[in-house]
Amino acid sequence: MNKNTFDNRVTASIELMRPAEQRVVRFFLENPEETLIEPALSLAGKVGTSDATVIRAVKSLGFSGMEEMRRSLADEMRRNPSLFNRLERTLDDVGDDLISALDMTIDIHQKALERLRRDITSESFEQAVDFIVAAKRAYVFGIGPSSAMANYFSIQLKRFGIEATSVTQTGILLADQLLHLSQGDLMMIFAYGRIYPELATLLDQSAKRGVSTVLFSDTLGTKLRDQVDLVLSVQRGRTDMLSMHTTTLGLIEALLVGVAKSQPEKAMASLKSLNELRTHVVGKRMDLPAI
Repeated sequence: MNKNTFDNRVTASIELMRPAEQRVVRFFLENPEETLIEPALSLAGKVGTSDATVIRAVKSLGFSGMEEMRRSLADEMRRNPSLFNRLERTLDDVGDDLISALDMTIDIHQKALERLRRDITSESFEQAVDFIVAAKRAYVFGIGPSSAMANYFSIQLKRFGIEATSVTQTGILLADQLLHLSQGDLMMIFAYGRIYPELATLLDQSAKRGVSTVLFSDTLGTKLRDQVDLVLSVQRGRTDMLSMHTTTLGLIEALLVGVAKSQPEKAMASLKSLNELRTHVVGKRMDLPAI
């Protein structure tokens, strides 16, 4: 892992910066194209600070000045592959031997799970479980491939006695799913890459309605740290290859076990009710597993 990536520099330094410098750095993250071409004075005007503060923020990231930071950021942006390029790289690494697809994928998953163990501290894990258990209702947001994770998580939470629903719509249909958000609810968010309109709306409405928020992401933690209550860092395999979701699933299931451990009587009673309903549906006893 390259510890000198722009996101890693920000993560390591931002808590030590003054508030104005933090605003500058977040602007860099959210507007890389403008950061590459506009002078410090122009950037300062957009952030609402001075050009001296912009320069101090750049140096706080470990760069000698604007030019070095821009070269580093430009190199990183050139290396950031498209979905097509990631598939092409994945297939190149697999080569002609099909069984290597299995070996390579398992190796990536193993390394990602090892990193998950390092990234998720006991404190952050316990906090996430506490949020879920204390919530009046738990919402799980995910669109695209993450919608499957959101649906799975919400189904399993309901089986453990948590009132939960998935939020997977895009565009105007998202409004219906956010209509009844209210104080005491919890919004768990699977989001990666960029802050798209649905995500921005979700964060805005959660803040306005007093909804707690937990972000699952490998890329947006630094950008959104101040807009959510908890960030759980979840890597999706190698950044230069197809995204893989084993770590996300692993963290989801760990949280489910944590929820059951926190309120075992409620979880067991809910599972008992589930199997009774299954029995009524099929007309015979159905002691099926919950997960």
